[in-house]
Amino acid sequence: MTAPHPRKDGLIRIGIGGWTFEPWRNNFYPADLPQKQELHYASRQVTAIEINSTYYGPQKPATFAKWRDDVPDDFVFSVKALRYCTNRRVLAEAGESIERFVNGGLVELGNKLGPLVWQFAPTKTFDPDDFEAFLKLLPAKVQGQALRHVLEVRHESFMNPDYLALARHYNAATVFTDSEKHPSFADLTADFVYTRLMRSSPDIKTGYAPAALSTWAKRAESWADGSEPDDLPRVEKKAGKSGKREVFIYFIDGAKEHAPAAAMTLLSKMAKTGK
Repeated sequence: MTAPHPRKDGLIRIGIGGWTFEPWRNNFYPADLPQKQELHYASRQVTAIEINSTYYGPQKPATFAKWRDDVPDDFVFSVKALRYCTNRRVLAEAGESIERFVNGGLVELGNKLGPLVWQFAPTKTFDPDDFEAFLKLLPAKVQGQALRHVLEVRHESFMNPDYLALARHYNAATVFTDSEKHPSFADLTADFVYTRLMRSSPDIKTGYAPAALSTWAKRAESWADGSEPDDLPRVEKKAGKSGKREVFIYFIDGAKEHAPAAAMTLLSKMAKTGK
């Protein structure tokens, strides 16, 4: 049995970060589940997973192939890019690292390959020329397979119209981060939406309170239908382009032990009213 898609058109995907986390063996995975079967199980409770291990080191093509075969046909992986691509003083010099990452086996995921997430250090400030040089290095395809790119910027200097215009020019999505630790702005910069929800509470079994999850369900529907939520902070007052969009929502930090419950509860809420 696989997780219910919240909409018939499959535009909204809801998931978690990774699938190996010790506390989940007490509150998410069945007690007798072998560790090697965790991805198989997790991918049938949510509709997407953000792979984080790829941030810390390269993976073998055979590993990507195994992950591909472990999950349902309509499942999608987001993949966090190797940290050596983004954690550098001069982004324009990242070409070799980017090429090594995108050619390191990603194509083995096939149609289960979702967006690539490029996470920048909290100390990395916005330098228009250097940042555009980096964006020019991001390939549109790898071995004939289309790629989509997501930018997770973590410095307040990115909260300006110049950055937004640059990201839109290259159709690179900007992460909306629901967090007190990082800048949170919901200006859309691509034809899809990417959110990372990081306020899970240790005192709430579902991570987020029911009312908060209902609010996120409405926001997701708004994005998918081509409009935008009016209750999230933005740099610019004007809305982005309209049109149906794919939406990715990941519960990924805060009280991480409750991330699966948050994702599953939101999926359940949306499936009951799915279009």
